[in-house]
Amino acid sequence: MGKNQHVTKHPDGGWQVKGAGNEKATKVTDTQKQSIDVAKEIAKHQKSEVVIHGTDGRIRDKDSYGNDPSSIKDTKH
Repeated sequence: MGKNQHVTKHPDGGWQVKGAGNEKATKVTDTQKQSIDVAKEIAKHQKSEVVIHGTDGRIRDKDSYGNDPSSIKDTKH
C-alpha cells in the first residue's frame, strides 16, 4: 500500500496534493477539484487513500482506493 494523498491549500495560493510525510507537494493546482482528481489517480495506482482538507486545514472527507474491507461502495466522488 502506498502513501495516503492529502489535498490541502498551498501556502502560495491554489491547492496541492502531497503524499503523507512528504515535505514538497506532488502537484499544485488552481482548484481543489483539480487536486482531488490528481490525488485520486495517484491513490488508485498506489492503493491508498485520498484525504481532503478544507480551507481551514481540517479533514473534511476521505476516500479509500486500497484494499477496503467494506463492501459498501462510496458514490460521493
